[in-house]
Amino acid sequence: MTVVKNICCIGAGYVGGPTCAVLAYKCPDIKVTIVDLSEARIAAWNSSHLPIYEPGLDEVVFECRGKNLFFSTDVDAAIQEADLIFVSVNTPTKKTGMGAGMAADLAYVESATRRIAQVAQSSKIVVEKSTVPCRTAQSMRTILDANSTPEIHFDILSNPEFLAEGTAIKDLLNPDRVLIGALQTESGIEAQNALVDVYTHWVPKDRVITTNLWSSELSKLAANAMLAQRISSINALSAICEATGADVDEVAFACGKDTRLGSKFLKASVGFGGSCFQKDILNLVYLSRQLNLPEVADYWQQVVTMNEYQKSRFVRHIISTLFNTITNKKIAVLGFAFKKDTGDTRESAAITLIKDFMQENARVAVYDPKVEAEQIYMDLAEPDVEKKVTICASAYEAAEGADAVVIVTEWDEFRDDQLDYTKIYAGMNKPAFLFDGRLLVDAAKLRKIGFKVSVIGKNELAGTA
Repeated sequence: MTVVKNICCIGAGYVGGPTCAVLAYKCPDIKVTIVDLSEARIAAWNSSHLPIYEPGLDEVVFECRGKNLFFSTDVDAAIQEADLIFVSVNTPTKKTGMGAGMAADLAYVESATRRIAQVAQSSKIVVEKSTVPCRTAQSMRTILDANSTPEIHFDILSNPEFLAEGTAIKDLLNPDRVLIGALQTESGIEAQNALVDVYTHWVPKDRVITTNLWSSELSKLAANAMLAQRISSINALSAICEATGADVDEVAFACGKDTRLGSKFLKASVGFGGSCFQKDILNLVYLSRQLNLPEVADYWQQVVTMNEYQKSRFVRHIISTLFNTITNKKIAVLGFAFKKDTGDTRESAAITLIKDFMQENARVAVYDPKVEAEQIYMDLAEPDVEKKVTICASAYEAAEGADAVVIVTEWDEFRDDQLDYTKIYAGMNKPAFLFDGRLLVDAAKLRKIGFKVSVIGKNELAGTA
């Protein structure tokens, strides 16, 4: 039976870094080396200021870095030394060519696979950790077989991540499940069992699920598509709530009590973001079209359409409330990350909102506790963006002289029991408007201060008749 003593992870990003840091933390008998071609990223992982903000990550890394956890740019050496190699590289949505805007760009996966085939001097277990379309493992198998010598054997496993940013370390230390897919051959099952043994250092065996390779690959896309669908469903209902006087929180609470539904992902918001949901749903749409299943493709496409509608609806409401114009008005945007407890801005609703505000010639002031100014300007990528958007050091600075405050990310510090909204109100132009896109504040409390408050999914006139 294969025993894993040395792990290499290709890719030191949001998945590879935290995942393999926890592997090292929980498996002190295994050497874990995380490699990346970016010298700046590896230098950051080896510093006191890690390149990723994730609660609990610092403690895990600092506990085992230099003992059995290493970060390096020497990709070839790590590949040669490893028994098992995680491929954890980026798989962004294609921007050009066939499937542009939907299909995953697997260029980095292919590049990493070719590197393994060229460098490996002994048999390896290669594990897909990146989110990939179903049957990507077949492409990897073709590349490995075509570029290696007959005496070297590769087994390919699928081990998708189900991390939620902001709770990634908690998710890794106590996962709902670990999914490992393998070809159902003798060597494939042996490789699968070797990875099972790694995870059962700390994960109860009944939570480690073994499947065939294709089921594992598809399960990641399916899980994210279904979660995103729930968010879009409650967001669709939020529009009805606003129009009728129903309260979206109360509707979600009632639905969540149905054990067939559950309460998770029934929180209305300005829209979902992050690196996975939109990318994975569009990937599923593309797969459905390729399989000649247009009705299935249209169904999942509507989840993305609903998400875009929610953002545009929120912007239209802000503009109409501010007397149908925000030209030269100052809009304070609180939050830029796609959700709290992460510095990740990929597909953040804030990007869309701010671009729309800029199109309307508003002056935008942004504050986020964990996103750097350079990242914000890079994401907005508009001409003269630095003249139109100001990055602030606090919520108070952003709101000073503002006509409206817009809560886009649900950071705890934006709650009304954390932030001094009386101070914010005093510094704003009057009437002072506040738009809560995250169901974060006590609207009645803020109205007593003097704010004109709009909360997504709630009609402020409900119950007053």
